[in-house]
Amino acid sequence: MEIYNTYTLINKQTDNLAFKLFSFEGNCQFDDVNRYNYYSLVWIKKGSGVAKVDFTEYNFTQDTMFAITPYQPFMFIEKEQLEGVVLNFHPDFFCIHKHHEQVACNGVLFNNIYNPPMLCVHDDTRKDFEMLISHMKTEVQKSDLAQYELLVSYLKIFLINASRAKVQQQPEVLTTVPDSNEPFKLQKLKNLIETHYKTKHSASEYAELLNISPKALAKITKNHFNKTLTNLISERIIIEAKRELYLTNKSVKEIAYTLGYDDEHYFSRFFKNKADISPTIYRETVGFARASS
Repeated sequence: MEIYNTYTLINKQTDNLAFKLFSFEGNCQFDDVNRYNYYSLVWIKKGSGVAKVDFTEYNFTQDTMFAITPYQPFMFIEKEQLEGVVLNFHPDFFCIHKHHEQVACNGVLFNNIYNPPMLCVHDDTRKDFEMLISHMKTEVQKSDLAQYELLVSYLKIFLINASRAKVQQQPEVLTTVPDSNEPFKLQKLKNLIETHYKTKHSASEYAELLNISPKALAKITKNHFNKTLTNLISERIIIEAKRELYLTNKSVKEIAYTLGYDDEHYFSRFFKNKADISPTIYRETVGFARASS
């Protein structure tokens, strides 16, 4: 794999990556499971293949953009040679949770457990993305006054454009559901998970709330989301745990209790099993609260 046109900013306080933008050819960097401690936007400009994100598989072709959250496992299996651009940024550089009202990419691009973590880059957005990437490359090299503020502004616009593009594309997914009754059940399931994920952790509890058999609900969930209901519930818990770990100074025990776990050690094992890292180390490597306290 050839990596070129690399533009990097390092956080001088922590020596961690703050912002990085680079182009690539080939697949060497992505042919094994990656778990980065920063956000990644991977724009596949040419080529095709299969992406494994959280170990769910998605076929992709050229002009596909993937949005990867910190420590989310992903890899690409190349069919036709890949070429593209990668944009990485650490939560210390720009925290999507803290700036949710300004950008609204949380739950659309990132931390979306119901839709594929990808969008198509059409002609109407391609020029905008290219222009913003060019501006960011130029700004990284300047080291001028207010460099951080200008880079963040470009990044915000990039994220807003990507979020808008994905929102426009999402309704097409719902129209593929054959049974007219299923969209209602799926939306109700989303609402139930959002309401009860802190107290109800088993698939059978949600089947009971929906007045449907666990087997029937499992089939609907797998067909539409390509995930088990247990995975959806677990991912929602992990998203909230991560948010608490890098936005607050609450102890792991407090966070565990808030999410319905009386045993801190059981919760830590659950978190490590899903995120492949302990809650403490996650906070140390990603924690926004740590950097701003």
